[in-house]
Amino acid sequence: MTQYLHHLGTIAEGFPDPNTALTQPDGLLAIGGCLSVQRLSQAYQNGIFPWYSEGEPLMWWSPSERAIIDLQHFHASKSLRKSAKRLRPRITINTCFADVIASCKEQRMYTEGTWITDAMQYAYIKAHQEGLAHSVEVWVDDQLAGGLYGIMQSRVFCGESMFHRVTDCSKLAMWALVEFLKQHNAAFIDCQLMNPYLCQLGATALPRHEFLAKLKNNSTQAYDLSFWQKSELENPYGPTLTN
Repeated sequence: MTQYLHHLGTIAEGFPDPNTALTQPDGLLAIGGCLSVQRLSQAYQNGIFPWYSEGEPLMWWSPSERAIIDLQHFHASKSLRKSAKRLRPRITINTCFADVIASCKEQRMYTEGTWITDAMQYAYIKAHQEGLAHSVEVWVDDQLAGGLYGIMQSRVFCGESMFHRVTDCSKLAMWALVEFLKQHNAAFIDCQLMNPYLCQLGATALPRHEFLAKLKNNSTQAYDLSFWQKSELENPYGPTLTN
């Protein structure tokens, strides 16, 4: 299939076929458009996500290889289990989305830089307000110690970013998310790009065509997302903290 860089038109025109994305840079599919909730919803339905830095044009990606965490294959290491027992974190859902995305932005801003521009931050907060984006929060001694956020509109949770202020608390957020999604018959977590951190948690990499087929297969049937209510999770790690 011919590869070329698309300039997005109207929302009604949709996105181009992800398989036409460039190989250099890998996965760059389109530029332009907007970050409206409707556009974000459309993108994630098609295995596409926005990623750019301040001062750059809005860019949309569908990389040739996609990292996912199959819920049944998540790996909670012995050290992570020890952290859960030691910290005994409190896990909440959708209680402070804006604080989570701000913390993700802040953590990266002073290290490798961040793609969470002011426009992205505003867009995902808006998506949260409209029920498209969700957060998981980890509390230690009543302080926000870690968390993550992402998009969910089918049986697939599309992870965007995570942070920690206490060691292992981003991993504890992911573990809690996995157990939460299992309870609600979700399929897998889209982690976008593979890295060693995700590999430790049991992530695997799929070629684009396999990922898109898996995404479509888990998006064709109606799925009740009403479980994403503001709440605190009881015993989020099963028997881990009671053994």
